[in-house]
Amino acid sequence: MQNKLQSAQRGFTLVEIAIVLVIIGLLIGGVLKGQELINSAKVKNYAADFRNIPLFIYGYQDKFRAIPGDDAGVTQHISGSTLASTGCGTGSCAGNGQLDGDWDSSTITDESYLFWQHIRLAGLAGGSTDITSTEYRPRNADGGFLGIESASSAYIDNLPGAYVICSSNIAGKLARQLDITIDDGNPQSGSLRIVNGDHTRGDGALSAGNIVESTPYTVCVGV
Repeated sequence: MQNKLQSAQRGFTLVEIAIVLVIIGLLIGGVLKGQELINSAKVKNYAADFRNIPLFIYGYQDKFRAIPGDDAGVTQHISGSTLASTGCGTGSCAGNGQLDGDWDSSTITDESYLFWQHIRLAGLAGGSTDITSTEYRPRNADGGFLGIESASSAYIDNLPGAYVICSSNIAGKLARQLDITIDDGNPQSGSLRIVNGDHTRGDGALSAGNIVESTPYTVCVGV
């Protein structure tokens, strides 16, 4: 009777524990590998956003000899399009060679806002052409807004290029990986810069040491 009781109370053997630990390790490894693949896919999507927008500009210029958003003759070029009408001195800024308006503008008369309608109606990009739609403004792989403006407005100090393309709500870890992928890996030099979501226009970019992996940032590229 005693032998049967001792047998029933016997714990796990070392072999059984080792098997369980191996299984747990494999599960954890699979989860981590899966997350790594997801992050890599997001970085590729971010990079594609930054690389595609200059192509939209070149394609539009090739068709209409104008900058999308800034095209003063857009209503003649494309049916159903909207001419930018935000004031520039005493009149519209359209046709001045600049992409006026902030990259994250929600003002439907700004050139930076109408940029997306013009390239979509021109057949260069997909997306809504209804400038009043909540689905109109493009978003990145993490739901942050994507936009463009002229570099002349100096969103980030010393950022080179004629235009500034920005993408928001990107985790610090992915922002740094993106910098390594398409630029020099230094968020304060090269064509890519990383700033806080509440970045003050005209200030410089963040240093690598001030970027927290889990905190969302805005990444901007000068082109």
